[in-house]
Amino acid sequence: MNFDIRYMIEILPELLVYIPITLYLAIVSMIIAVIVGIALSLILVNKIPAAVQLSKLYISFFRGTPVLVQLLMIYFGLPQLFPWLNSISAVNAAIIAFSLNTSAYLAEIFRAALTSVDKGQTEAAISTGLTYRQAVWGIVLPQAVRNAVPATGNMFIGLIKNSSLAFTIGVTELLAQGKLLATATLQFFEAYLAVGIIYWGMTILYSWLQKWYEARINKPYEA
Repeated sequence: MNFDIRYMIEILPELLVYIPITLYLAIVSMIIAVIVGIALSLILVNKIPAAVQLSKLYISFFRGTPVLVQLLMIYFGLPQLFPWLNSISAVNAAIIAFSLNTSAYLAEIFRAALTSVDKGQTEAAISTGLTYRQAVWGIVLPQAVRNAVPATGNMFIGLIKNSSLAFTIGVTELLAQGKLLATATLQFFEAYLAVGIIYWGMTILYSWLQKWYEARINKPYEA
């Protein structure tokens, strides 16, 4: 069969309808991952006894196992151990899995960003009369955020793409709809290419937004 570009264009509107669920999975997962990642990074940086070892174990597991395995474990495996989790929806299970996986990577990104700020700045701020908390919030965190933005943005792009794995547990999102259209017409290349183009477009748009934000926060540091 020849490549049918007309069919690919025709199904684009049907696929675009599923962008909101894809973005919902990515954005909600990212928000939760950032919160958990910050908590883990603070534990690592401040070397809180006992919690440090647990945090390292958490990070090692979620970075060392495939996100698809984690997704299947949470949706199919946990209800076996905890029957009350049988009521968890596929969307919520996907959000939990993506959040836990992404937070493990963000923890290391945030830890590196925090440690990249010279400790002397905190000590100097405290010597001028600021409290430790004021020094951290007013001096350390703004610089750490600036250092963490590029890597964090790349993680979000990866999360948008990883959201396609949600179809394996029954979430009807962008890739799932593309698979349904491909199976119904047997025009697999056109359907999956259309899906790929949409993902590509979303990542390009986000990349532009990230570059704009990076340029904005870097202005105060430009000579």
